[in-house]
Amino acid sequence: MIAITRPLALLAGLGLALGAAAYAPASQANPHVTVDVRLGVPPPPPPVRVVHVRPRPGYVWAPGYWRWSPRIHRHEWREGYWVRERPGYRYRPARRERHGRDWRFHRGHWHR
Repeated sequence: MIAITRPLALLAGLGLALGAAAYAPASQANPHVTVDVRLGVPPPPPPVRVVHVRPRPGYVWAPGYWRWSPRIHRHEWREGYWVRERPGYRYRPARRERHGRDWRFHRGHWHR
């Protein structure tokens, strides 16, 4: 009989210990925790200075730019290239602009 009551006493004591540890008075039952996690895209690194060949007639240089790659979770440098001129248009290179706390990417394009 002693062999049976000993495990029961241990289980009862363990139950009381766990119950006491889990008890929280009403004033402590609702802790408030705030966690701010931002998953936005970080700002791009500074531009890479590239020395390119002299201008070709009828072409405009589109400078290189940093492009966010969600595949690798970082910015990748895209090399500059020559774009054929469009009469009556002006080329606007690719760029990133600050928009609130985030950054927005604008592709290079032609405009009047």
